[in-house]
Amino acid sequence: MSDQMAQPTAASGMADPAARRALTGGFAPEPGSAKPDPILVVDNIVRQFGGMTAVDVGHLEVQRGLITALIGPNGAGKTTFFNLITGFDRPTTAGKGAHWAFDGRTLDKTSASSVARAGMVRTFQLTKALSAMTVIENMMLGAQDQAGENLFKSMFRGTWAKQEREIEAKADELLGRFKLYEKKHDYAGSLSGGQRKLLEMARALMSDPKMIMLDEPMAGVNPALTQSLLGHVQSLRDEGMTVLFVEHDMHVVRHISDWVAVMAEGKLVAEGPADTVMSDQAVIDAYLGAHHDTDLGDDALLTDEAIEELEEEVAAEREAEEETK
Repeated sequence: MSDQMAQPTAASGMADPAARRALTGGFAPEPGSAKPDPILVVDNIVRQFGGMTAVDVGHLEVQRGLITALIGPNGAGKTTFFNLITGFDRPTTAGKGAHWAFDGRTLDKTSASSVARAGMVRTFQLTKALSAMTVIENMMLGAQDQAGENLFKSMFRGTWAKQEREIEAKADELLGRFKLYEKKHDYAGSLSGGQRKLLEMARALMSDPKMIMLDEPMAGVNPALTQSLLGHVQSLRDEGMTVLFVEHDMHVVRHISDWVAVMAEGKLVAEGPADTVMSDQAVIDAYLGAHHDTDLGDDALLTDEAIEELEEEVAAEREAEEETK
């Protein structure tokens, strides 16, 4: 890596937007562009359902230590792509060129649990908090390599009691950081939707991941908690963690992302800084394809007004989908 593309850390001034833009200044704003220090590299990953191709990504690299947003209209294949690279689904092209690696480790045929142990953890669009367990119990489930989970060792508390205390102390610290400590002994099912999002993010950090993948972390969260979540995502990046997140709210994408990748109809159609991709014709066409009646203005640009209109349509579509479930 060149001197201009030094490893981004908290010490390198990542909290400064100008510093972040400087770090991505050497990236080519085009689909599948090479990165100087990619933590995730994906090649030829395809997922078909019957005659429909949900994902067809030829090449994607995610730069280490930055916040990368993965955006696109509904049905673009973003969540399916997440499921594939985290081991929750398998590509149609297995054994025919599909390949992806995380931090130098091949994950083509790796289970979801092994992916998490490798340091790539994810949250879900619909939170997976275990409602009948307390907040602290949910947190402690996120820790890896617990001796007390071994059938033989579990019979001898002295072999794992110290580790359990350390895990609980770590959980307490994270709950305090995410403003959930007072809810420690409450059942997870009693939390609000936004609080469950916070819990899921906090639990993901129990395994000390190298990269965290967030699937629509702001969906269904009230404005006050949205600001809190945004702050947490930025702090993770400032501490040196890589963040890859799916998001529909373009204002959020512009506010916190260092780099944006755009999917449409399963394919990667654009990459670049937020302001660049918002004016990319392929991105405009992708969104117009899903929202034919949206007026993007004479300048053919995804303006704030156009974005708000798109977001309202997306919200209406989500509400309609929920009513049919």
